[in-house]
Amino acid sequence: MSRCDLGQAWVEPGAVTSPSPVKSCGGWMAMGEPGREEYKIQSFDAETQQLLKTALKDPGAVDLEKVANVIVDHSLQDCVFSKEAGRMCYAIIQAESKHAGQSVFRRGLLNRLQQEYQAREQLRARSLQGWVCYVTFICNVFDYLRVSNMPMMALVNPVYDCLFRLAQPDSLNKEEEVDCLVLQLHRVGEQLEKMNRQRMDELFVLIRDGFLLPAGLSSLAQLLLLEIIEFRAAGWRTTPAAHNYYYSELSD
Repeated sequence: MSRCDLGQAWVEPGAVTSPSPVKSCGGWMAMGEPGREEYKIQSFDAETQQLLKTALKDPGAVDLEKVANVIVDHSLQDCVFSKEAGRMCYAIIQAESKHAGQSVFRRGLLNRLQQEYQAREQLRARSLQGWVCYVTFICNVFDYLRVSNMPMMALVNPVYDCLFRLAQPDSLNKEEEVDCLVLQLHRVGEQLEKMNRQRMDELFVLIRDGFLLPAGLSSLAQLLLLEIIEFRAAGWRTTPAAHNYYYSELSD
């Protein structure tokens, strides 16, 4: 069951600070403020590319609520973009704070994320890819945007709720959702556990139950679930032996 009050707007006061290092499956990769040339905006049409470039350079010159909607819309359609869109959101928030001292973009982003969160079951029923993209995007935003060097509290329970949904039996029967669950736990699991260990314990009860009762579970899904169980047990680290085992299994 959701722990979020759907009637309350997601609000996060304070200045957004530098993102934490991003943990990938292969280890730590330091992420400072990225160069603008790194943003993956080539998949947008020319007009939208110009809108995003202006938002990064002169945020006061564009409609930042529109920019937030454009980024969310594209993230729901493009799973590659959704994996790194949080980086762009972070840069726009920083640019707006520096140039205007406001938070229009952040407010618009959180409002839109909340709208999609409230309709997540409809989204999943309509488009499994769109649902997976949404979970990837909200986890990416949670990973990048920090307030006073802490993760955004407004996003903790929504992210947990999305991961709990991915750990339900009907989702564990779909490799796309299992893959998404495991990838997001690799990325933000350690941060989430620090914010609410009880919910992480509850989530892993579901994951262990799904692994131990593999009715309809594919061999790949079983392997991924076992890997994330061992990953957390090892302190959110991959031991050399585990790395060699799981990556050799996945490559076979």
